[in-house]
Amino acid sequence: MKIKKFNMHEQGLNQFFGPLEAKIMEILWASKKTTIRDVQTIVSEEEPLSFNTVMTVMNRLIEKGLLKKTSKGSGRARLTFFEPIQTKEQFLSEQTKEVTQGLIREFGELVVGHMIDALDDADPKLISKLQDKLNQMNHGSSS
Repeated sequence: MKIKKFNMHEQGLNQFFGPLEAKIMEILWASKKTTIRDVQTIVSEEEPLSFNTVMTVMNRLIEKGLLKKTSKGSGRARLTFFEPIQTKEQFLSEQTKEVTQGLIREFGELVVGHMIDALDDADPKLISKLQDKLNQMNHGSSS
C-alpha cells in the first residue's frame, strides 16, 4: 500500500497519518484485533471522541488498505473486529523504502550527498552495514 502524503514537518507516524489515524493505528498494532468501541474507549482517555468519529476514521483506514474487518455472530450478538493488514514494522519498512526511493529518483545526487553527511551522526552498526553493502556491490561489479 502506498501512502499518498508524507508530512515532512511532523514526527513519527504523523508523517504518514493524521493525528487520530496515527493513534488508532498504534492502538490496533498493540492489540492486533479489536472493535470500534474498544478503540473509542482507549482514544477517549486522552480526548473524548464520539463512536461515529472513530468509526469514520477506521473505515477510511480500511479504504486506504491499512485495516481489514471481520464479523462474528449475528443480530445483536454480532461483533465486528478490525485488524491491521501489516505489522507496524512492515508498514514502516515499506513506507520509508518508498520515500527513500522517491527522493533518490527525484534528487539522487543531493540525497546521497546528504546521506553521506548524516553518517557523522549515524549508529556505528548502520555504518558497518552500509560498508558491507558497498563491499558486496564492488565485488559484484568486478566479476
